Amino acid sequence: MKEKRKERCEGAADEVTEEEEARFASARLRMVERLRRQRIADERVLDAMLRVKRHLFVPPHLRSYAYEDCPLHIGEGQTISAPHMVAIMCHLLDLRKGEKVLEVGAGSGYHAAVLAELVGEEGHVFTIERIRSLVDFASQNLKKAGYEHRVSVFFGNGSLGLPKFAPFDKICVTCASPDVPPPLVEQLKEGGKMVIPLGSVLQDLYLIEKTRSGGIRKERKCAVSFVPLIGKYGFRER
Repeated sequence: MKEKRKERCEGAADEVTEEEEARFASARLRMVERLRRQRIADERVLDAMLRVKRHLFVPPHLRSYAYEDCPLHIGEGQTISAPHMVAIMCHLLDLRKGEKVLEVGAGSGYHAAVLAELVGEEGHVFTIERIRSLVDFASQNLKKAGYEHRVSVFFGNGSLGLPKFAPFDKICVTCASPDVPPPLVEQLKEGGKMVIPLGSVLQDLYLIEKTRSGGIRKERKCAVSFVPLIGKYGFRER
């Protein structure tokens, strides 16, 4: 979801009272029920989203909107994706317990937390972010939500991936690229899956599958609107 402003990101969400936690738990349940009515039928994904406290991943002044199905600004011209988009991308990846996942674009850390729920304690999520303040924001949020041992956050150029930890079973790209970055294909296991938005002004979400010969199969899924992937194999920074 595009956002042009360059405000700095807010600090990690402060403490939440027991009364607020109860209200957020009810709001989270309503969010999942709305997603189910929108024909998102993957119960594993919905269960994961029911367990992740999205209000801990948004700036404090936006907490009351945490469980609305819309993107929210997290500073630095970036957003936390709408819940339905997180659900769609996780469903397409068909995540399994014990898998190793690369996420490109950590943002607030929320999407990585949902990925971590789906791969379980046996798996691990590696997420890379190019904006230093968001690396800190995501790291703080993940720690507060209890995912610091299941998600590793790195500062760097997401279009290059994280070759040190490759190969990955699945790759989730949360920013739009002009094409599929070759390093990400190289770092994906044979038979592995990647979801990635492709395009500039007009964008589409694609499911990428790596074949045994090292090639890829691309399948368009739906129209989307994401912030751009900036880097060597993405777009130039304006």
